[in-house]
Amino acid sequence: MKNVLVIGSTGQIGSELTMKIRREIPGSTVVAGYIPGAEPKGELLESGPAEVADVRNATQLADIVSRYRIDTVYNLAALLSAVAERKPLMAWDIQMNGLLNILEVAREKGCAVFTPSSIGSFGPETPRVNTPQDTIQRPRSMYGVTKVATELLSDYYFHKYGVDTRAVRFPGLISNVTLPGGGTTDYAVEIYYAAVKGEEFVCPIAPGTYMDMMYMPDALKAAVDLMQADPSRLIHRNAFNVAAMSFEPETLAAEIRRHIPSLRVRYEVDPVRQAIANSWPDKMDDSCARAEWDWCPSYDLPAMTVDMIAALKKRFDTE
Repeated sequence: MKNVLVIGSTGQIGSELTMKIRREIPGSTVVAGYIPGAEPKGELLESGPAEVADVRNATQLADIVSRYRIDTVYNLAALLSAVAERKPLMAWDIQMNGLLNILEVAREKGCAVFTPSSIGSFGPETPRVNTPQDTIQRPRSMYGVTKVATELLSDYYFHKYGVDTRAVRFPGLISNVTLPGGGTTDYAVEIYYAAVKGEEFVCPIAPGTYMDMMYMPDALKAAVDLMQADPSRLIHRNAFNVAAMSFEPETLAAEIRRHIPSLRVRYEVDPVRQAIANSWPDKMDDSCARAEWDWCPSYDLPAMTVDMIAALKKRFDTE
């Protein structure tokens, strides 16, 4: 992995992943792919090349891959779960037609492709606790449908054409750098911001709703480590369960109150997000990822909370 294109480089994952690869892989060229209206700024723009990279434009993608001699594509273009329910046709266009364009370019140019799947690829019939790597996937959201199709289409291109496709099923991701935009698990980021700012937090997810979560440094590590893993060890390419912690809103609030006792939480359940959350597992079994490429998270809930609060206090100068 030397010449890398990160599509969706200004999003929640992409903005941090682009910088991580630029910093940690010597000699790498990492192109920050973006769409008009979501241009990179600051260090993301100044530290390396940037190109307009719309997944719906195959010619544009092929040109970037050729000019920069790209060997690895991180395809992070997607509408998140709640937004995808409001815009299902757009979600399909970006997540499926866009993926097909990327896979065709990869087949022609010899690139590896990482397209993340999600906990959202599961559905209400899936075992909720210790969800197996291989199990029933019957999601009831457009986001979930596209993620299952992503896994299958990526597997098809690997078995049919030899394209080096790899993926993980991300749980909810929590970051102190970039706010999410329309995901079911967003509350687990927003509550930290409210706590540090001294604001009441209005939670859209009901008490007792457990979901898998992961701190962004672990998510970035998973994305990089999998693409650098020995391919001969990989059995489940698309996509590996990865997990770090599972909690519900009350548990998260209680952990934050250990550091900020004044946190106030009120519940106003969003029926769309709650319905999606109810169809997802409480906790995934990630033993295959641990066995096949040595996956191991570094953060649990207490460690993440300490780091999140410290980072946000520094940002908002509230210490």
